[in-house]
Amino acid sequence: MRVAIAGGGLAGLSCAKYLVDQGHTPIVLERASVLGGLVAAWKDEDGDWVETGLHAFFGAYPNMLQLLKELDIEDRLQWKKHALIFNQPEKPGVLSRFDVPDLPSPINVIISILRNNDMLSWEQKIRFAIGLLPAIVRGQKYVEDMDRYSLLEWLQKQGIDDRVNSDIFIAASKALTFINPDEVSATIPLTALNRFLQERYGSKIAFLDGAPPERLCQPIVDYVTERGGEVLVNAPLKKIVLNEDGSVNHFLMKGSADAEEYTITADAYVSAMSVDAMKLMMPDEWKAKPYFQQLQELEGVPVISIQLWFDRKLSDVDHLLFSRSPLLSVYADMSNACREYSDPDKSMLELVLAPAEDWISRSEEDIIEATLGELAKLFPDEIPDQAKVLKARVVKTPRSVYKAIPGRQQFRPVQTTPISNFFLSGSYTMQRYLGSMEGAVLSGKLTAQAINSAKALSSSNNASVTSKPVSQSIPNAATA
Repeated sequence: MRVAIAGGGLAGLSCAKYLVDQGHTPIVLERASVLGGLVAAWKDEDGDWVETGLHAFFGAYPNMLQLLKELDIEDRLQWKKHALIFNQPEKPGVLSRFDVPDLPSPINVIISILRNNDMLSWEQKIRFAIGLLPAIVRGQKYVEDMDRYSLLEWLQKQGIDDRVNSDIFIAASKALTFINPDEVSATIPLTALNRFLQERYGSKIAFLDGAPPERLCQPIVDYVTERGGEVLVNAPLKKIVLNEDGSVNHFLMKGSADAEEYTITADAYVSAMSVDAMKLMMPDEWKAKPYFQQLQELEGVPVISIQLWFDRKLSDVDHLLFSRSPLLSVYADMSNACREYSDPDKSMLELVLAPAEDWISRSEEDIIEATLGELAKLFPDEIPDQAKVLKARVVKTPRSVYKAIPGRQQFRPVQTTPISNFFLSGSYTMQRYLGSMEGAVLSGKLTAQAINSAKALSSSNNASVTSKPVSQSIPNAATA
């Protein structure tokens, strides 16, 4: 079965990988010149990698870890000490650590909280623990039901101290979803918290040992092409062309430069584009269908990534850090954290600016100046008087992962659409993880399973009347 996949991010690539595992022949079509989507990167004129964002891997990413194992590239993850590290704005240059002991969950995380006396008092810890009990005891069904509240509303409903929000959850919300607790659905951070509490190494963090296009995407490409699939870049989709019955006849592709348009035909078609791109490409004939109408309730959130190269070392911390800055989300000194970017004498900081809605239209100069102003609070001994910026890069993503505000869960579509030969993939589709690398990989896997199940069901329907009926269930978030 030939399957055309529009989008060469992690969702599209993982979908192709699992399709070839099932004996199908995918062709991945990526509009850009590099693969990866939201994990894309490219080299600048100096030969340095410029990344779309700071990408951290967690132990609570089972589908990502399984994919790396199947590709035999597990050793490309550089695992850090099991800890969560926060800056203390009221104490410039001072870090607060939650070191997680190597004990079964959730005891290990609880001990890490109890041991930390920098950020929360004992009274706040107790109220925090009591407030979280419903999410822990009543499980994911309760967590899903909390989508009607913002995280801030949920914290207030549970009687959790405002300082817990300011000290812990503002940083966590910005890191997970790029928006603040008063905007984000309570379901999202509570889902992450449940994973961290249920899995021994769920909150343990790793970085890839190099740039994602070479160290993560290319092994998937090699795996797919060695088994008969295709992966094309500079292949932008122009139109989804339909048959009279509303099913897909072919993908009409834009030609590059002076080349003419061309068509891609297949037995099944997948959109692994972002939800915003899918809404733009949606055929008019589909727009009245309730399944596709729900996509109008989803949109991407703006994100800005900043990379700064300095003339000296700012830090020897080899980890992800939560800045607790009103402007910045998380950051890392990649000269310590990533093998390919290693430098014993100079630092390269990679940072995420969030929320970015008010900054996405601002100039790069304004963004860099504001970032350095915040970094002066984090590194008061070096910035601005000692360390000098050698180079800066700003990457704006006007529409990144879907904006996880309250009430959005009900609009996340399953991977199987009402169109018999058309499927969706992407971290915005319904799966148990939030919009993330893990969610993208899981969605690709679920899409491949849905296509394979539809193929099996079609084959059974075409069998002779003496054949026994076949029942196929397509996995979704509830069964993944």
